[in-house]
Amino acid sequence: MTASGPPAPDSGASGADVSGTDASGTGASSASASDARVRRAASSASALGARAGPPLAVAVLALVAWWAAARTAAVPDVIFPTPFDVGAALAAHWPALVGAAGVTAATAGLGVGGGALVGVLLAAAMTASETARAVVRPYVVALRVVPVVAVAPLLFRWFGDGVPARALLAGTLAVFPVTIATHQGLAATPDEYLALARSVGASSAAQFLRVRLPAAAPQAFAGLKIAAAAGVVGAVVAEFLTLKAGIGYRVFRASTRLQTARMVAALGVLALLGVAFYLLPALVERRVDRG
Repeated sequence: MTASGPPAPDSGASGADVSGTDASGTGASSASASDARVRRAASSASALGARAGPPLAVAVLALVAWWAAARTAAVPDVIFPTPFDVGAALAAHWPALVGAAGVTAATAGLGVGGGALVGVLLAAAMTASETARAVVRPYVVALRVVPVVAVAPLLFRWFGDGVPARALLAGTLAVFPVTIATHQGLAATPDEYLALARSVGASSAAQFLRVRLPAAAPQAFAGLKIAAAAGVVGAVVAEFLTLKAGIGYRVFRASTRLQTARMVAALGVLALLGVAFYLLPALVERRVDRG
């Protein structure tokens, strides 16, 4: 009697089982990834709603109170316009207001960028040398204490009233917060970090770029956010004084012509511009933290 071996496996069925398993596994992983994306999106939307909800609610209440006060007060609309009047003025002059805001943004951006660069350099010098700190600090404080309105005529007499001079005025407001905040961050770098960098032979420049500067980033960004908002204020003050194109000039022009609704619309655009300037460093800081 001849012994018979085990039956040969059905290669077709086996292949089908394997391919079916692969397909089901791939489908399950795709579904899981899709569910994770949906959950992340829902979580982000919920967090955004939680952050934006209270300010939006306050804005709605303020608009309702404004409308009620404007309707009940015995004051002409030319003096106390309603939100609808301001909305109509905003819609009618939107292109001009956006263009003016672009001029102000360019002026403030140049000023804040230059002022922030100067502030970081001064902070580095103050951290590296006690002599530099003793020399620089009084002048930085004096630059902040002197009113910008008092400095502006002198700057415009020396440098004209174009965009560079107006950006320079905005930059003077950005130097102080960046210098002080960045210096505090650089000076507070833990000694253990610096000792570890020196133990691996890092140069002074490498210690500054790879140890001190990252450690000081939170304070530096805090100063930059303040400087960004202050730079917009400086640009608007310069436009008020020079009567040049910009959102500040639009506000001044509307106020002198008793165009109150248009003036309030321009102020609204200016407020949005200031918020955008404040949020930009905050977004960069968040990306740096995640990276």
